[in-house]
Amino acid sequence: MPDFRAFCTLTEREPAQIRLDGDESHHLVAVNRARKGDTVVAFDGRGGEWICELAEESKNAALLKVRFTQKIKPLAYEITLGQALPKGPCMDAIVRKATEIGAARIAPLESERTQVRLDDDRQDKKIEKWQTAALEAAKQCGNAWLPEILPVQNANAFIEGSRGYDLKLIASLQPGAKSLKSVLSGYKTANNRAPKKVLWLIGPEGDFTPAEMSAAKSAGFEPITLGPLVLRCETAAVYALSVLSYELGNPS
Repeated sequence: MPDFRAFCTLTEREPAQIRLDGDESHHLVAVNRARKGDTVVAFDGRGGEWICELAEESKNAALLKVRFTQKIKPLAYEITLGQALPKGPCMDAIVRKATEIGAARIAPLESERTQVRLDDDRQDKKIEKWQTAALEAAKQCGNAWLPEILPVQNANAFIEGSRGYDLKLIASLQPGAKSLKSVLSGYKTANNRAPKKVLWLIGPEGDFTPAEMSAAKSAGFEPITLGPLVLRCETAAVYALSVLSYELGNPS
């Protein structure tokens, strides 16, 4: 059985013991049924991990005794997913899968064809829900790094303000979209290295509008095909992140 995992926020780097909050204690003891003496990996979502023993199996304030500390390095590349908001609970699934694949950042976007519009109160609740989804996924897959989830913003504003990336990609159904492999190969040839920071935009149901696609091209985005079939937006996000992370993780 794999070790239990629990999220924690610490002010010191070398604690002798860790007291979990109520939610994490309940999940560890009541849901996962960890018992005194079990190994628990506490992590802070920023690469810090503490290998611990469950000393007190309280459902409200479990106590972990730290055995040793380790620092998990981030991936050698950084992927930001710019995701136009889909309908229903699909964004929750996208956040989970993006966390499992290792995305560093998720930017929820309101595009012209987005059917979901969030006011400030609903946005705060949604972001909190997505953060919870990311945390659950990180526990399950052993990811020591939680993705940053940005505030919901207008797609055009995000496109115009997207700077600091080595490569910017946008999934496209339009004729002339290139393959990911060819674009990465061109980047490597021009720069003698693989890109380290990559932004990938995925559209909503119905894709980005021609105007949004044109704005993206003007901002330096490369239109990328995801194959001959029309994918649901949640499928497109998982597919795009998977093939990109594979290529960046195997740059030779």
